[in-house]
Amino acid sequence: MSNSYRNQPTVRNIDLGKIPEPRLFILRNGVPVYLINAGTEDIVRMEFIFGAGNKLEDLPLVASSTNMMLSEGSRNFTATELNRLLDYYGTFYNLAAEKDRAGIVVILINRHLEKILELVREILFRPLFPVKELNALMKKRLSWYRINCDKVHVLATDQFFESIFGKRHPYGRKVHEDDFSKIHPSLLMDFHSKYYTSGNMAVIVSGKIPRQTTNLLNSFFGDIFNNNIYIEQARNQLKGEATKKVNVNKPGALQSAIRIGSPTINKRHPDYPGLKILNMILGGYFSSRLMKNIREDKGYTYGISSSVSSFDLSGFKMISAEVSKKNTQKAIDEIYREIRLLQTEPVGKDELDVVRNYMLGEMVRMFDGPFAIAESFKSVWEFDLDNSYYYRFADKIKTIGPDEITSLAQTYYNIDELYEITAG
Repeated sequence: MSNSYRNQPTVRNIDLGKIPEPRLFILRNGVPVYLINAGTEDIVRMEFIFGAGNKLEDLPLVASSTNMMLSEGSRNFTATELNRLLDYYGTFYNLAAEKDRAGIVVILINRHLEKILELVREILFRPLFPVKELNALMKKRLSWYRINCDKVHVLATDQFFESIFGKRHPYGRKVHEDDFSKIHPSLLMDFHSKYYTSGNMAVIVSGKIPRQTTNLLNSFFGDIFNNNIYIEQARNQLKGEATKKVNVNKPGALQSAIRIGSPTINKRHPDYPGLKILNMILGGYFSSRLMKNIREDKGYTYGISSSVSSFDLSGFKMISAEVSKKNTQKAIDEIYREIRLLQTEPVGKDELDVVRNYMLGEMVRMFDGPFAIAESFKSVWEFDLDNSYYYRFADKIKTIGPDEITSLAQTYYNIDELYEITAG
């Protein structure tokens, strides 16, 4: 592989410098607020985070529906009034529920801070979950679901997570059409009362932070206390399915989607930075081995990639591609061939230098501006880590050698342990 990298530039001496550290402020009720005071524009980004992700739901769609309904009416405002006021004050907001956490991101003009915090309190702590709006949402989500059921990449990804994490665990549990009719306001109210609480909350503020921010946060959120203490029940155990190869049949599909991978370590594990570097070589960027082989040399696909990601309870690695039916097995064979090469042949210096340059450049961009700094901080804070993680990661990029990469490939890419999912 190294011959194709001979004309590449030598590795640059890129330094992360000093990553700005958040200042921790604690509200009266114990809610942690992380303040990243940077930037020159009179704009602030606030993220209100709750441990209220999919892993906590007993039925599919509950966590995401609860989050999506937060802005559909509160004790003091209708959904129309909430959205009209947020728009009037030039505020962008985004509600999102993921595997482990949920919440809202608000980007606002500083002079409207007090009014926006009042509206955010209504959204987060006084939602009504009105029946009419919920029925409209579920009808819309069911329509999206039916459309997605025709997409082979969606079918393959859903089956992949079910296979690697198990159909009983929220990380792997699929959504089915009859799940949409099971969602009603009392389910969402119960989930909200358990997990959207001050004891389950954190706030990350970034930008040119006004002087009165902490006082206003205390005023609007510091007096919100848990009415009761909810002890999280033990969730179903993560346990992959026994069958390693699954084909999801989709008659009439023009292409097949491929997902190959398995559960793996997450950011808390010391090998994680090295695994991310290995992944980059394999399929993590445009000049990766999978792209050069399967896209450029063989022409089996327009794009192929590999990723390594973290959840709170696990991590996963996944190779993704869409190919024509006639090339499906050929592409799979080439994927395994590239994995075996990484397990048996040392990575050349030129290729490794290109990867070092690329990854260090990407790391610098992760801290370009206050909002990016906040996102990067959150991605380690979620795992009880701090910014020292990034210094260790950068050091690993600069110092990792071919022998360590080979060892990581042998440890974490045992082909017999990989799940192979196709849909088409």
